[in-house]
Amino acid sequence: MDLALFDLDETLICANSNSLWMRWLASQGYAPESLIAEEQRLMAQYHQGEIPLETYMNRTLAPLTGMATLTVSGWVRRFIQRDIVPRVYPAARERLAWHQQRGDTIMLVSAGGEHLLTPIAQRLGLHGALAVGVEIINDRYSGQPCSTLNGRAGKAPHLADWRSLQQEKRFQHTWAYSDSITDLPLLEQADHACVINPDIQLLQEARQRGWEVTHWEK
Repeated sequence: MDLALFDLDETLICANSNSLWMRWLASQGYAPESLIAEEQRLMAQYHQGEIPLETYMNRTLAPLTGMATLTVSGWVRRFIQRDIVPRVYPAARERLAWHQQRGDTIMLVSAGGEHLLTPIAQRLGLHGALAVGVEIINDRYSGQPCSTLNGRAGKAPHLADWRSLQQEKRFQHTWAYSDSITDLPLLEQADHACVINPDIQLLQEARQRGWEVTHWEK
C-alpha cells in the first residue's frame, strides 16, 4: 500500500477553495461582499511572504465566529456540491480512482481550514485531510485557528507528525501532487513527485529533478 498526498487548490480543482468559500458566504448573506476583495488581497500578500498564514486565517474564519458547528456543516455541504465538485479536473478524478483501485491511502494536504478540507476529502472519496485546525468551543466556532498552521514549509512537518501516528500502516511508497513551488518541501519527501499545471518556479525545479510534469485541463 502506498500513500498519495494531494494539494487541493489548482491541483485537484481549477480554483482556490477558500476564495470560492468567501464568495459563497457572501452570496448567501453570511459575509460582507467586501470580504471577497479583502481575501484576494490577503492571499496575494501571503503568497508574497508579506503576512503569515495566521493573519489570513483569522480574517477568513471571522464569518464563522459564534456559529454552531451543525449549521456550518450544512453550509459546507451545499458549498461543496455547488462550487467544488464541478471544478474537479477530470484527470484528477482518474488519478484518484487509480490510487483507490490500488488500495492506497489518499490524503489532502492543504493550508486551508479543516472545516472545509475534511468534508471535501470525504466528498471526493479520500481518507482524510491534513489541514489547519479550527477552534470550536461548546459546539460553536470561535473564528480562530487552533493548530499548526499548515502553510508553505509547514506541510512537511505536519505530514511527519501525522505519519508518526500511523504505526499500524507501512507505506511502501509516497506519491505527492502539487502545482506550487510553496509545496517543494512536501514534494521532496515523495518517492514519486507529480507536478500538476506548475508555476514557473516549480516547473524549473521539476525539470532539474526529473519529476513528472502533467497538465490537467478543465
